[in-house]
Amino acid sequence: MDAFANLADKDCIPCKGGVAPLKGAELRNLASQLGHDWKVVDEHHLEKRFSFPDFKQALDFTNKVGAIAEAQGHHPDIQLGWGKVDLSMWTHKIDGLTESDFVIAAKFESIPHGG
Repeated sequence: MDAFANLADKDCIPCKGGVAPLKGAELRNLASQLGHDWKVVDEHHLEKRFSFPDFKQALDFTNKVGAIAEAQGHHPDIQLGWGKVDLSMWTHKIDGLTESDFVIAAKFESIPHGG
């Protein structure tokens, strides 16, 4: 099983605060496991744009993202537009990234999506 599948198979762990956000080598390691054009921005958050041939498919994807987010208790910022969905996430409690941000991103990546 590859590293990406391992991430997608995990569950998000609620952050109670009091831990430092991921930085440096640990952050780069998780980013390399996630792959799929996800960007780590300023060692603070993850973001990716998903493209679709129309609004309906973008909306369907958004609804699937929402269902996974609710099930995991870990919610991204979502921007929906015609033919695109932009996702951005970080752990607000610590104002940075945790492993759970990479886990939820891998789960979102596993949703079938177009273009």
